[in-house]
Amino acid sequence: MPGHRQPRLYQSLNNVIDEEEEDGGNTPSQDSFDDVTREEGPQEPGRSSLPGISRFKSHFVTTFEPFSVRSCCVHVFPVVGEEGLKDSSSPRRISKTCVKNVLTVVLIFIYLLLTAVAIFLAYQTISDFLEKLSQPVMSVTYKEVDSFSPPGVALFPGNAQLLSCKHHYHDYIPALVNPGKPQPGDCEFRNVTYVGPFSNGTQKHAVVVRGPSDVRNKELIFMQFSLNETQEDFSAITYMLFARFSDLTASENKSEFMRDCERNYSTWTFSGGFRTWVKMSLVNTAGKNNQGVEFRQESSVVKFNDKRQESEQTNQLFFVVFEWRDPYIQEIRLVVTANPWSSIAILCGVFMALFKAANFAKLTIQWIIRMRKRHLKHKSRELNSIN
Repeated sequence: MPGHRQPRLYQSLNNVIDEEEEDGGNTPSQDSFDDVTREEGPQEPGRSSLPGISRFKSHFVTTFEPFSVRSCCVHVFPVVGEEGLKDSSSPRRISKTCVKNVLTVVLIFIYLLLTAVAIFLAYQTISDFLEKLSQPVMSVTYKEVDSFSPPGVALFPGNAQLLSCKHHYHDYIPALVNPGKPQPGDCEFRNVTYVGPFSNGTQKHAVVVRGPSDVRNKELIFMQFSLNETQEDFSAITYMLFARFSDLTASENKSEFMRDCERNYSTWTFSGGFRTWVKMSLVNTAGKNNQGVEFRQESSVVKFNDKRQESEQTNQLFFVVFEWRDPYIQEIRLVVTANPWSSIAILCGVFMALFKAANFAKLTIQWIIRMRKRHLKHKSRELNSIN
């Protein structure tokens, strides 16, 4: 290093001066100067012909000027040491610069990746929330009861005649006595005449019967109809079920009530010459604005063995049984699974990630600027030292 070589050179020159003074002003020999130059170390090619060294050699024999010699060494030898130091340290500086550039690119890439992921999560969260909000799911629950509210069974016999209507229990129906003849019954019913909503002003006649309610004892009602109609190829009776028979009895305008029921409820049929067994189930549906009641049913058909005389077989007979299928009420509700609080929490997490990414980018930029300033500072220092 130049800092270590200069003191040794100065010390050698001082020794030469001291020897000259001790010898009484004798002129130092050429060998002493050569020793000083050899102790200083090897020089680069072309350095030996410097004019400063030549002048120093020519004047050293006659006159001795310490200050001029020291100034010449300071100007000559440190330059050699600084250039060697620069050459030896430049590869290391280049490698550090490359590593810093690579790290900078990696940090910027990570920042862009985090930002893209946060934006994607925010978009996906908002899309899922809007989709769930517009498409609620159906929640189905079953409520067990001991008895149902008696439903209303509205039958539209047309030209058919109601022969009997009786309540039975435990799925037991006794044998028929005098089929085709009127029989005593214990059912409660109402006769309603109204103008149908879809019949273009045609009046309709309905026989509304109070349905079964005791589901534990398997209560049922059994009805018989007869129809003397030989001109038709097929014959059937239409019926309709609505929620509560008490709604009809409590209604002031029964015709309007039946018109609304026909508009809102479905209708089914059962045909003549068979016994149709209808098992009902009740479904309560809770929508966004209102609630509705719907009946679902399972039916089975058994052929009637007509043992009457041929003269009496011209009257076609209808048999129908109404019973509850099970003691469960099915409740259907529309549930919106989109929870705004969970969506807000997810969005808060996404925005926090964006904030952290922005802070990370800020620190990265500051680090890049600091490294750039440091690099320029070192570069300017090297240029100053070379000059």
